[in-house]
Amino acid sequence: MGQSSSSQSPPAGPMNRHSSSSSSLREILDATCESCIDYTSAIPDDCLALVFQFLDSGDLNRCSLVSKRWLLVEGQSRHRLTLNAQSEIISVIPSMFSRFDSVTRLSLRCDRTSFSIDDYGLILISLRCRNLTRLKLRGCREITDIGMTAIGKNCKQLKKFSCGSCTFGAKGMNALLDHCSSLEELSVKRLRGVNDGGAPEAIGPGAAAISLRSILLKELYNSQLFEPLISCAKKLKTLKLLRCLGDWDELLQTIAVSNHSLAEVHLERLQVSDIGLSALSSCLNLEILHVLKTPDCSNTGVIEVVRNCTFLRKLHIDGWKTNRIGNEALIAIANHSTNLQELVLIGINPSSTSLEAIAMNCKKLERLALCGSETIADSEISCIASKCVALKKLCIKGCPISDEGIEAFVWGCPNLVKIKVKKCRNVTGEVGDWLRSKRGSLVVNMDVCAVKVENVDATTSVSGAREDPVTVNLGPLATSSSGRGSVFKTRFGLFGARGFATSTFRRWSIGNSSSNGNS
Repeated sequence: MGQSSSSQSPPAGPMNRHSSSSSSLREILDATCESCIDYTSAIPDDCLALVFQFLDSGDLNRCSLVSKRWLLVEGQSRHRLTLNAQSEIISVIPSMFSRFDSVTRLSLRCDRTSFSIDDYGLILISLRCRNLTRLKLRGCREITDIGMTAIGKNCKQLKKFSCGSCTFGAKGMNALLDHCSSLEELSVKRLRGVNDGGAPEAIGPGAAAISLRSILLKELYNSQLFEPLISCAKKLKTLKLLRCLGDWDELLQTIAVSNHSLAEVHLERLQVSDIGLSALSSCLNLEILHVLKTPDCSNTGVIEVVRNCTFLRKLHIDGWKTNRIGNEALIAIANHSTNLQELVLIGINPSSTSLEAIAMNCKKLERLALCGSETIADSEISCIASKCVALKKLCIKGCPISDEGIEAFVWGCPNLVKIKVKKCRNVTGEVGDWLRSKRGSLVVNMDVCAVKVENVDATTSVSGAREDPVTVNLGPLATSSSGRGSVFKTRFGLFGARGFATSTFRRWSIGNSSSNGNS
């Protein structure tokens, strides 16, 4: 009898008590969930999708786990994706873009040590993302002309295309330009495929020439192949030629004759002389000009431009300490560029006379950078402090100024909101603290520890305003700090790193572009 009772009622040990409590907890949770009210069920899908647009990638991923409805709405509300475009993702492309079926902005990035998606993967994407308006390819070395042709034929609504460190060639680029008649922005960096042997194929103009407004070419060997596209893009507003081989004087002359709508031109480390620079003086609507490390340009070219292009708002000049651009050009800037808002002078040795002329005549000057100059001392800085009434942001690097010059900003430049001082040997930290105490609202950034004056580079930014796309990462996206390949370093050995003045004014320009209307 006792054994029967014992078999029916096992002893209440710790394991049994745990099992009993877990069962009770599940019953309580089930009962609670049944009685819960889903207050979001009354929110329309469109409103829920609008809420999701304010969340970052991590929060969106967590929202997709809430319910099947949230998973569906979250997938349909994503318009931007950044994918780690290694070859392993090819198998999941169909299911991925079945969920994210509203993507209009896509970025495919692959690190240098991995195999990227190939033509087959890009064809799959082009078939499922026919509404793409923006596409970025970075390090996708397995994509050839075949994949680019599919993008051109299937994604005809593209407005912005950017590629870097890819290996497709001129045929693929032409296929894109021939079919994407709405293309407005084109950015091509380190495109290796156009360097293949044989007779080079010219690029453009294609159907895109009627709509293109911005072209950026960077670190290209055969960049002259893009000449038909550039010269036929009649609506072109922005042209950036950065570290590209070849003689550019003839092309700039052609552009000046055929296109008078150019508003922004960047020339960096190019084989261009006063002939090409002077040709830009025909572009009367020019507002932004960067002339950076072009040793064949002199006062003559700069003077010709500023005399005719009176709408200049931003002017960056890196004289590379060649002394070919100096006081004559600066005085011409002072006399003719009365609308100037931003001025960056690097590797130029101005006199007090030319700086005073700029301070007196450029009444709208809000942002000023003076870097790597041997003649800008305390008296010149004091002149700026007393004359530049509209100045809001000032950057000084590698100039022989002292605390006395910085003290002038206690009373000068009443609208100044930020000052940066770098690598000035005779400026101490005490003057920075004193300046903060006297002008509490002024942001003072001083680097007084390092005394070695570095070479100042003025590498320009390509991207413009920063984007924070939603990221879907299907694997570790490795990063590399090894720099360019050895062959590229050999052929482009004079190319340096990004510099202080440019990164500073890129951030300042982004902050002010919304107020100015143009960037």
